[in-house]
Amino acid sequence: MSIKSSYRAKTTKQVAALLLFCFCLFKYTQITSARSPIDSAEGSRPNIVYILADDLGIGDIEPFGQQHIRTPNLNRMMREGMLLTQHYAGNTVCAPSRASLMTGLHSGHSQIRGNFELGGFTDEEEFGQMPLNPGTATVATMLKDAGYRTGLVGKWGLGGPGSYGVPNKHGFDYFLGYLDQKQAHNHYPTHLWENEERYPLENAFLYPHQSLPANADPYDEASYKPYQREDYAHTRLNGAALEFIETTDDRPFFLYLAYASPHAALQVPDGDLATYSTFDETPYTAIRNYLPHPRPRAARAAMISNIDRSVGEIMDRLEELGISDNTLIIFSSDNGPTPEGGGDMEFFDSNSIYRGYKRDLYEGGIRMPTLARWPGRIQPGSRSDHVSAFWDLMPTLAELAGTEPPKNDGLSFLPALLQEEGQEQHQSLYWEFHNTRGGHTQAVRFLDDFSKSWKAVRLYSENSGTEAAFELYDLDNDPGESVDLAAKNATLVERATEIMKSSRSRSFIDAWNFD
Repeated sequence: MSIKSSYRAKTTKQVAALLLFCFCLFKYTQITSARSPIDSAEGSRPNIVYILADDLGIGDIEPFGQQHIRTPNLNRMMREGMLLTQHYAGNTVCAPSRASLMTGLHSGHSQIRGNFELGGFTDEEEFGQMPLNPGTATVATMLKDAGYRTGLVGKWGLGGPGSYGVPNKHGFDYFLGYLDQKQAHNHYPTHLWENEERYPLENAFLYPHQSLPANADPYDEASYKPYQREDYAHTRLNGAALEFIETTDDRPFFLYLAYASPHAALQVPDGDLATYSTFDETPYTAIRNYLPHPRPRAARAAMISNIDRSVGEIMDRLEELGISDNTLIIFSSDNGPTPEGGGDMEFFDSNSIYRGYKRDLYEGGIRMPTLARWPGRIQPGSRSDHVSAFWDLMPTLAELAGTEPPKNDGLSFLPALLQEEGQEQHQSLYWEFHNTRGGHTQAVRFLDDFSKSWKAVRLYSENSGTEAAFELYDLDNDPGESVDLAAKNATLVERATEIMKSSRSRSFIDAWNFD
């Protein structure tokens, strides 16, 4: 073969190899682009707004069947986004649920497994709850390290003033809100916290747990004047959230917007009550807890409508700034509803068809009203029955940000949001709850060998450590957990017991250990 022929053959092979390489690269790019959720309409990683209500039940908003409370903006979010029907909170009370959300760890592994209070309700007793340990990885630290601007507006509850658990020490560039969740029992506090400094409000101190005097007329609205103030924290907080969104730079942002409503006390500006003036009311005199109110049903409904209006303001501002198509919004609640403080759960059907409320690990205490909206990426009017939980947020947002998450217990539910193939499924979800009186509850949702969903709930007597009951429910056919099948399913009870045992590590708090 001549040198010329040899050269021609060699060149032909090189060209063929180059063409093959280019073809493979093209196909790879097609595949990865199709699977890459971080590319938005603007060609950048999306902004993320995570909105968390407080003590809002799955039946408390119109997208999930509420008949008495108007939530037009959450209806809009549902129309323009997705309804998530099986999304679970991290726990059934505030602090441990929020700890799971922030750290990606369920309550069998989390540092914070109950409301461990360090202070009281006065300004002088504002010590907060058990703080996150120094160096604890959070969703905020992960996203900040990935180049996001991070902000928290609202209720924290994972470290009080001066502690190593404050938001600015756990990944948040900016914070305005309540550090101490006991302070958040009062929606007219004397102050909030901006970063690590007091942020004064124009309110005289109001102790959030006091009854109407026995000699006061509960039907005379003048009797309630001592419990009224002017500077409503919710209004301040939503204003700060809007300002954070407007403070744009070349980085995407993560905003954790944790409203303190509709958690009691039932407090709302008087003008907001008019929408619900037709309710048949019995005054709440606060003989049990929190603050009295002449129209408790209207007050709670108005608090939820305030949340709805604020969500609408967030969506509108994103539209005005031209970044709505580049922003994922998720809306949820930290735990189920409660009758404490005058809340009428039966009137509002706050837990829908589900059994239990706040402080229960039945479905009504942990199954949350959850919505997601991302124009152009999440199909409008869609619905997902995918089973997910708070500890899934960390891997989900890591996938969005194009980064590796810290060690966690979750699975990304981004494929479910985008209705793509490849969504991993949990074989089990685990919870444990420790109340302040020494009682413990465990729960596990799990699949049997035929992919059927079961729920086991294990109750321990308060202060004794002895097992009180083990219950088993067929969630596929009995989502209301009305028929206990434990006595008829020894094999499933044994499996659930093993999952409960293997899902938890010992806590450094002795009161949270019970095995």
